[in-house]
Amino acid sequence: PKEIGIPTNAYFAVEDIHDDGTAATKTFEHVPSEIGAEEAEEIGVEHLLRDIKDNSVGTLATRVTHQLTSLRGLAERLTEIRTYLQHVLDDKLPVNSEIIQNLQDIFNLLPNLAIPDDAPAFTVQTNDEYALIYVSAMARTIIALHDLINNKIENRQAELDADAKETESKANVELKPVEAVETK
Repeated sequence: PKEIGIPTNAYFAVEDIHDDGTAATKTFEHVPSEIGAEEAEEIGVEHLLRDIKDNSVGTLATRVTHQLTSLRGLAERLTEIRTYLQHVLDDKLPVNSEIIQNLQDIFNLLPNLAIPDDAPAFTVQTNDEYALIYVSAMARTIIALHDLINNKIENRQAELDADAKETESKANVELKPVEAVETK
C-alpha cells in the first residue's frame, strides 16, 4: 500500500434533526486518521526492526506501524473531543446529552492512578507484560539461531557426502580394466 493507516475505517454519528417534526436520523461521517512520528523516532524504530521477522505473528514492523497509526487516530479523536467541548462552553454548539454520557462512561473506565496503591500495581503489571514479550522474542531468536546452525551442519554434511561420492566414482573409473579393442 502506498499509504499507511489504521487498518479500520473510523466514523462518527451525526444526528440530523428535521424541521418538519419527523424523527431525527443518524448518519455516519468518515473521520480521517493518521499516526506519525518525528524523523529521529522513525529512524530509531527502523534500526530496531531491521531483520526482525516472525511469520506466525506478523512482522514487528507491521505491529508497530499499526500501533503508531492507532495512537495517531486516538490523538485526533481526543482533539475532536476537546474542540467539541470548547464549542459547547463557548455556546457555539448545543449540549448533546448522549455525547456527554459517552464521555462520562469513558472517564469512568479510566483507572484512577491517584490512589497510591494502584499506580505501582499498574507498573508491575506493565513490567511483567514487557518481560514476557522480551523473553518470547529471545526464545524465537534462539530457536532461529539453532535452526540456522542445524541448516549449516546439514549443508556441510551434504557437501562432504557429495565430495565422497565424486571421489569414489573417480576411483572406480580409474580401477576398471581397459578392454582390448579389436581392429579389422
